[in-house]
Amino acid sequence: MARYTDAVCRLCRREGQKLFLKGDRCYTDKCSVGRRAYAPGQHGQGRSKVSEYGSQLREKQKARRYYGVLESQFKGYFELASKRKGQTGENLLSILESRLDNVVYRLGFAMSRAEARQLVRHGHFTVNGHKVNIPSYLVKTGEVITLKETSRDLEKIKSSIETNSFRQPPKWLDFDKNTLTARVVALPSKEDIDLPIEEHLIVELYSK
Repeated sequence: MARYTDAVCRLCRREGQKLFLKGDRCYTDKCSVGRRAYAPGQHGQGRSKVSEYGSQLREKQKARRYYGVLESQFKGYFELASKRKGQTGENLLSILESRLDNVVYRLGFAMSRAEARQLVRHGHFTVNGHKVNIPSYLVKTGEVITLKETSRDLEKIKSSIETNSFRQPPKWLDFDKNTLTARVVALPSKEDIDLPIEEHLIVELYSK
């Protein structure tokens, strides 16, 4: 499957804000956004007026990069969101937030979504007792996500849990820190998502 292999810090600089793509590095002075707060490339420091289309495109790209989703995947999620009841933009964010790799990240098992995606691919988690190694798997209400017993002594996971102990899981996930098990009590809503995404701009872009 195609994937982005270039330096991820360029993506944060292009969007002009931290997307927290490199985990703990993003919280240090080494973060490239703080050191070079302008877009990458030859004309990165030039001033340019952003058009309406440009604003819509940047918002779509920002959402894609937050969740690590490819263009074709993102378009598929938008089509799925448009078929659901309710507002398409909010449905889109709910779908993105329901990805298993995002759930693993939200629970504090990983320092970034990319790291969470790798953990899922390596089969460290089960859903309703069955191993699921598909990062794009969309969790549903009532499902139980559990860290496998054989994976609980992995240094990377233990370190992430300890480092992320301050992070509170969203209210749509009921997390038991003793058993390292989470139950999906509801689908995520707009209020549960703390990312600065203006989803209406994405809807306007795809509605052209």
